[in-house]
Amino acid sequence: MRNYFRFWPVFMRNLLVWRKLVIPSLVANIAEPLMWLVAFGYGMGALIGEVTLDGMQVPYLLFLASGSICMSAMNAATFEALYSAFSRMHVQKTWDGIMNAPIRLEDILLAEMLWAAFKSLFTITAILGVMMALGITQSWKILLAWPCLLFVGITFSCLALIFNALAKGYDFFTYYFTLFLTPMMFLSGVFFPSDQLPPWVRAVAEWLPLSQAIALVRPLFLDRWPSQPLLHLGVLALYAGVAWAIALHFTRKRFRT
Repeated sequence: MRNYFRFWPVFMRNLLVWRKLVIPSLVANIAEPLMWLVAFGYGMGALIGEVTLDGMQVPYLLFLASGSICMSAMNAATFEALYSAFSRMHVQKTWDGIMNAPIRLEDILLAEMLWAAFKSLFTITAILGVMMALGITQSWKILLAWPCLLFVGITFSCLALIFNALAKGYDFFTYYFTLFLTPMMFLSGVFFPSDQLPPWVRAVAEWLPLSQAIALVRPLFLDRWPSQPLLHLGVLALYAGVAWAIALHFTRKRFRT
């Protein structure tokens, strides 16, 4: 096997293990976002009705669905690249066993990143299917959201792997969720238009990775095209590239010590 594909056996190992847990994994990954969608979309949506977005009136349920699908991709990739990857790396010592084969640490890290992105893609595919069954959106353009959301999963898995490399235990991940993911979830326009924020907060929030993901995906739900797709993809790629380099550095340092 060429050196470029040395990550593949590790990826397949994770897939074979996960096949035994596919049903509980599916339930765990889609139950929470669907509860958010039902509770806020149908509950608050009945009170709010429509929101104004770029000068047009959008049903709140559709507005929320287009943001929550990005949030689901973020959460699914993050959980896999944090808790599951940390278990394999630190608790179960699976990575140590794999490195007895002719596989480098960076191959394992690449496999973990791609596996987390795949898990997020699996999750959002199931959620998109439910959304289409409920008739939340009828636009064929949401099919193009699928590869975009895969890229979102890659970005957030790279970010999460930084904290995976730094963690001494599971409790460490609380900092990442409390100080980064949760504020970003509320500032990026998932639940309300970000133009409701103070100008200085909005100036910062619009460059967050989740904001870029929503700006890329939400227009597709509204049967429109993103206004600056290359910019949004470029920013996500920058986040992913820098985060991957940092994660690789700290992971190598962890295994050296």
